[in-house]
Formats: sequence, structure tokens, C-alpha cells
Amino acid sequence: MGRPAPLGSLSDAAPRSAAAVIFDCDGVLVDSEVLAAPILAELLTELGLPTTAADVDRDFKGRSWEHGLGVIRARRGGAEPWPELRSRYRAALFAAFDARLRPIPGVHAALDALAAAGIPWCVASSGDHERIRRGLRAAGLLDRFPAGTIFSVEDVAHGKPAPDLFVHAAAKMGFEPAATVVVEDSAAGVQAGVAAGMRVLGYAPDGADPAALRAVGAEPFGDMAELPRLLREKA
Repeated sequence: MGRPAPLGSLSDAAPRSAAAVIFDCDGVLVDSEVLAAPILAELLTELGLPTTAADVDRDFKGRSWEHGLGVIRARRGGAEPWPELRSRYRAALFAAFDARLRPIPGVHAALDALAAAGIPWCVASSGDHERIRRGLRAAGLLDRFPAGTIFSVEDVAHGKPAPDLFVHAAAKMGFEPAATVVVEDSAAGVQAGVAAGMRVLGYAPDGADPAALRAVGAEPFGDMAELPRLLREKA
């Protein structure tokens, strides 16, 4: 499920607490949130709802598009969002993906270490399948997530912070929840992983707030290169 690399692996460490890993996508595998938040903020402002990138991070991060529509509806006093919003947002977002999206630093090496140790992984994201695949492809990661290892909010009835998506992904992959580690960067995602009975590592690089992730049950870390070491440790 990944390419071995001449790096330190997990296989020489004991005991190992992680038997499987579920990754979030945006902000964990691909550095998409720094692109997405300004695009959505600018578009909402243009359409008459003044919004900053910080507002988008607060109200939309880690959540489904449907949740976001509910936020917009509430801010507009119950009025429906503009019909062109989604198509314009996705067109701008996917163009930015193709031009500027990069993998999170260190994620290739982390996946190599998992592969060398024989630890399987998958991705479970609040994005739809097209967005997940477009992002992974643009960042050069799609080959690390073959068919059957990509799970979307489209696959379940309730998105994060409900546990449905992680429970669904684990069941499809054959992962035991208690031996599965979730890697997340949003409070909603952390809450979903905790509710699913999984250990949650909260990715909080420079500029993020590790305390916010710790408050909802994550073990924060700031460098994806740390992930292999953390997976060797008991929760």
C-alpha cells in the first residue's frame, strides 16, 4: 500500500500500539486549507457576505459542504446560498490545486515508514470523492491510496464530528477501532475519531493551535516526520 524507503521503519520497535492508520486529507495529507480558505472567503465576500479566511477556518474546517451551507444560510438570515456558489468555488479551488497544491511536508516519508512496517492506512475526509482524488492527484499522493482506501462524507449519513465516517472506513478496511490511529487537524475530526473509539493524533504545525486539538481529545504533534515515532508509542 506504499513504497518502502531507506528510512527508519516501525518494525524494529516494540510494543507497537498502531495496527492501522486513518488519515484525514485536507491539512493532513495535502496542504489545501491555505488555498481553500482564502478562495471561499473571497467568493463569499464578493457575493455579499463579508468573510475572512479566519472565518472560514473557524466555521468550515473539517466539516462537510452541507454543514458549510447551513452556516451560510444562518448568516443570511435563513436565505438559501447562491446557486452558483459551489460551481464557482470548485472551479477556483481545483485550478489552485493544479497550480499550487503540495503534500504536507514529511508525509511521503511517513507513508514509507508505514509501508515498511506493514501497517495499512486509508483516508477518510469530509470532502467529496472528486475533491479528495483531485487533491491527492495534484499533490502526487494518489498512487499511495489505491482503490478501496478512499472514504468520503458522501459514504455516510452523518459527517464529522459524528463518528460515522471513521467507523465506516475501519469496517471496510477491516481495522479494529481500538488499534486504529486517526491523524486529524480539525476539532470536528478529532471529536469524530474519539467518538469512534480510536486514538487520535492532532497535526498542529507552526501557526496552528495544539491546545484546541488537545481540548477535544487529541495528542497534538507539529511535524509529520514525528508520526512514525508516535505510532510506536502507547496512547
